[in-house]
Amino acid sequence: MLRKKIELSYFALIVSIVNLVLFHLPFYRFVCANTNIKSINGVLLLISLTVLAVVLNALVFYIGLYLLRVVGKSLLALFFTISAVALYFINTYSVLIERSMIGNVLNTNFEESSSFFSFTLIVYVIFLGIIPGILIFKPQIKYVTFKKFLVRVSLTLGFLLLLIYANSTNWLWIDKNAKTLGALVMPWSYVVNTARYYHKESKENKKQILLPDATINDNEKSVMVLVIGESARSKNFSLYGYEKTTNPLLEEMQNVHCFNAESSATYTTAGIKAILEHKNTSKLYEILPNYLYRNGVEVIWRTTNWGEPTVRIENYMGKNELRELCNGDNCEYDEVLLNGLKEQVLASNKNKIFVVLHTSTSHGPSYYKKHPARFTQFTPECENVELAECSREELINSYDNTIVYTDYILATLIEELKQLDGYNSSMIFVSDHGESLGENNLYMHGLPMSIAPKEQKDIPFIVWTSDESKKLKDIQTVGQHHVFHSVLNFLAIDSPVYDSEMDLFKN
Repeated sequence: MLRKKIELSYFALIVSIVNLVLFHLPFYRFVCANTNIKSINGVLLLISLTVLAVVLNALVFYIGLYLLRVVGKSLLALFFTISAVALYFINTYSVLIERSMIGNVLNTNFEESSSFFSFTLIVYVIFLGIIPGILIFKPQIKYVTFKKFLVRVSLTLGFLLLLIYANSTNWLWIDKNAKTLGALVMPWSYVVNTARYYHKESKENKKQILLPDATINDNEKSVMVLVIGESARSKNFSLYGYEKTTNPLLEEMQNVHCFNAESSATYTTAGIKAILEHKNTSKLYEILPNYLYRNGVEVIWRTTNWGEPTVRIENYMGKNELRELCNGDNCEYDEVLLNGLKEQVLASNKNKIFVVLHTSTSHGPSYYKKHPARFTQFTPECENVELAECSREELINSYDNTIVYTDYILATLIEELKQLDGYNSSMIFVSDHGESLGENNLYMHGLPMSIAPKEQKDIPFIVWTSDESKKLKDIQTVGQHHVFHSVLNFLAIDSPVYDSEMDLFKN
């Protein structure tokens, strides 16, 4: 039967229905959870959305197949495969395929993306993507004349307009939930939002806008280390009152101060941008390391992660470079960031030194792989990338062990800073965003800020200062944008963009 010719309009309708059945269960779950489907209006809304999805997709598929022929079939097969992957992540991690999530995907490196690999993902791709995609090529399509094509397109558009008008009483509901609905409709969630992402990127400044020149006010030796955490949420730090002892070393140290803080975003690229920029803006101003380096400060950047704006300095070292210079069993973990750091600081011929350590310690889903075995303080651990398959205890334990390891890294760093005789030293630890660990069936991070839970926004902001360094202000709540101005003050940098209100230190 598949060898017989099938009229294009029927084929497009069949593909649209199959697309709806295979990929829209999360869409219907959301609609049913947010409207009264037992009411007449709720039933009509559900029916209308179904008809709208089927007809609208059929129309787009019809136009694409008529104009592109075999290329159109290839695109549909590709859509089915991508939709299968998208559905896996929606079902497994409760993500929404909106613009910021597309940014996450496009900026993810291979090592991170490979951590999501699972047998279930293969099943999704094969049975919901590849097999239906192959079947798309089987039927021979019967095409109509261009005149009939235009007539059918026009009549379908007219029907859609009538359907939309008939649902005028539900426009407010649809408008209110448009972002979520749009993030669950396949394939347009990722097609449209990919276009939106690149449009936003093209509008933003690709070349960083230089800030006004700065001057160094004194010759005192000072070193500031900014540690950018990954997916660390303050809720699981015993320094913030967590019932489990996840910060045994930092809790015993002097001059350690904790501030309440909320991230400016729920994904890495935007979170790091907020940490490094001088104010909250959509424009790409010169970021802190570039600014300090251009104005005569020694800047060292070490990273086992990704996602920062372009860093224009001399001493930049990534994960592979750091590992090549490291010997030992733990060079695969984030403590590699500390290897040789003290010696590098002491070798500098400059009095003002700014160090950035960008970690990856608490990034999921493979939390159990982010720390050496000796930091497995809480057991049993979750060892499944499909986090919902783990018990609540296992998932929390595996995440908490990454916080124990973070505690060790920060405490070790502080001890090394104490050994820098003649330097005023300080460390700021702030995370790019938080993390969901199964609360409300949400996992990891990346939801839009407007609907993101506090677990994805509440972050640790921890400051340590050496005895002779500047004193901290008596404030309780800060934000990621406090970093820029606090670093300027600590390093005695005079700048026209300095904002004393955003400074943690006393003058």
